[in-house]
Amino acid sequence: MDASGPVFVFWLLSLFVYFAPSIVAFNRSHVSKGGIVVINLFLGWTFIGWVIALAWAFSGRHGK
Repeated sequence: MDASGPVFVFWLLSLFVYFAPSIVAFNRSHVSKGGIVVINLFLGWTFIGWVIALAWAFSGRHGK
């Protein structure tokens, strides 16, 4: 039985969840999306870094 399909889906979903703060920041046209991406990329592997990036992405400061 080949398990490469479910493994691929798992890794794809993992990447989506890992970069969720960056995705949210870009979708909201956040003013600080560059900073959010940097925090997400370099500190997202620590759960606290990921939570900080996500909270920042959902903060009220966004562009029009």
